[in-house]
Amino acid sequence: MPRLARFTRLTRLCCLIGLLLPLPALAQAPDGEWQAYEAALNDGARHANLWQASWTTIYAGSLALNAWQASEASDRDDRFDARVGVVKSALALGGMFLDRQPHPAAARELSAGEPGDIDAARALLESVAAEEQRRRSWEARLGSLAVNTAAGILIAVGDGRERDGAINFATGMLINELQLQTQPRQATAAVNRFQPARVSLGDLHLEGEYALLVGPAQLGVALRY
Repeated sequence: MPRLARFTRLTRLCCLIGLLLPLPALAQAPDGEWQAYEAALNDGARHANLWQASWTTIYAGSLALNAWQASEASDRDDRFDARVGVVKSALALGGMFLDRQPHPAAARELSAGEPGDIDAARALLESVAAEEQRRRSWEARLGSLAVNTAAGILIAVGDGRERDGAINFATGMLINELQLQTQPRQATAAVNRFQPARVSLGDLHLEGEYALLVGPAQLGVALRY
């Protein structure tokens, strides 16, 4: 009977391995994991460059428009709001140059490192993912909250237009939220792609992580243990 039980466990284990590794193309070596990390950082770098160019253009255009309206607008209230807008747009534009997305630098660092170094790639990806989370945290909204609150109070109290001050505050916060939500998040997605896995067959226990890898030229499973 014990011999039959051992044979049954061995059969189950062989079936499990057969399900996990049916074809060489579906059994991803460590290179597949490294390539997944590399693809995530490269995609993040492209997204970051597009995001940077888009929002820099938006804030530069807003700064130019507000500067023109500050002196040329026919309505006195519009000129006052435009002066406030000049300060807000200038601060936002400066932030675009001073606080860069981490993805391009991380992609260059990975490219300059040793190909196939999974530990280094994983650590780099996790650091970028942590930065992505920080840039979407409530702390990342404090600067915009302070600037838009000050602008709203200046218009509402300093110029006696409570409704316009509230609209200015709400509009500024909405634009900032849109900016935050359109930031790249490829690193977070790549890190979260790996899910814990635990397989038990009698006295045999296997623990690790797995991820499904789907791409134009590959379909497979990456195993990490």
